[in-house]
Amino acid sequence: MSPFITLILLASLILGTLLTMTSAHWMLAWMGLEMNTLAMLPLMAKSHSPRAVEATVKYFLTQAAAAATILFASTANAWITGEWNIYSTATPISTIAITMALALKMGLAPMHMWMPQVMQGLDLPTGLILATWQKLAPFALIVQMAHYPSTLLTVLDSHQWSRGWGAKPNTTTKNLAYSSIAHLGWIVTISQFNQQLTMLVLITYFIMTSATFLVFKLMSTTKINTLAMAWTKAPSMAALASLALLSLGGLPPLTGFLPKWLILQDLTAQGLPLTAVTLALASLMSLYFYLRLCYAMILTTAPNTNNSSTPWRLQTKKNTVPLAAFMTSALTLLPLAPLAQALVN
Repeated sequence: MSPFITLILLASLILGTLLTMTSAHWMLAWMGLEMNTLAMLPLMAKSHSPRAVEATVKYFLTQAAAAATILFASTANAWITGEWNIYSTATPISTIAITMALALKMGLAPMHMWMPQVMQGLDLPTGLILATWQKLAPFALIVQMAHYPSTLLTVLDSHQWSRGWGAKPNTTTKNLAYSSIAHLGWIVTISQFNQQLTMLVLITYFIMTSATFLVFKLMSTTKINTLAMAWTKAPSMAALASLALLSLGGLPPLTGFLPKWLILQDLTAQGLPLTAVTLALASLMSLYFYLRLCYAMILTTAPNTNNSSTPWRLQTKKNTVPLAAFMTSALTLLPLAPLAQALVN
């Protein structure tokens, strides 16, 4: 794919997201979502491999079903209320249908089963877009809905318990897809109570996920079986990748501990200790996926390794400035916790 076409598609992605986030009319918001989907499809299928084409078809069918549901529910709401305003979505059936459709678009549990399958067929840069940027537009619509069903969102988030036990992922992209699903549950849960904290959690999630995807791209690693050779090619990158994964898991003193700590503290202050305990215990299941990758990367040695033929300390000419910025932020922002807490409160 030529750089000019790629630039047009990325501009369409940005324009569609901005159109959805800034519109107060359901039809314009739906158009922005469709621009996002149509711009994403060529990026997903650019490698023309059978797995990429399969992932593209699955993504298209899922997004088309969600978009049709949103259009039908918003039309029914306009028929009843006489307004297309997003803030006037007050009919229960339309609100529930739109919320479920947006959850399907984002990959929020239990509407998440398409996302690991789609992510497994993508390359790392496209997977990064799917795990980060493509969440913004549907999430903005959920936040803008004045009467969105908070009880329904809590029920959806409670399905984190079952989101990761259906399969044993064998690729890094599939593991990161489950990571995205888990973090999205945290973000949606706190969005009902604290908008400022929601933005902080969303930003830190974007930083940590970008750092993880970029370091895997630098090492050209997409399968867990190849992670055992990462320490021979780039030992420093293997160590940083492990730290980034542990940061996604929320272990102190890394940056990932900050949003989870603030979320649990806010839920407890809201009088919801059971929800806080549920999220804390659900994060232990997420930690399994991160530790599995770390174990394969820095705690094991590849069998039958001949050091004389091993590509030792490979030099790279790739641009590492974005990786350095995201990795530094993903590992060292915890000392800013008092400032973040002051901004949130």
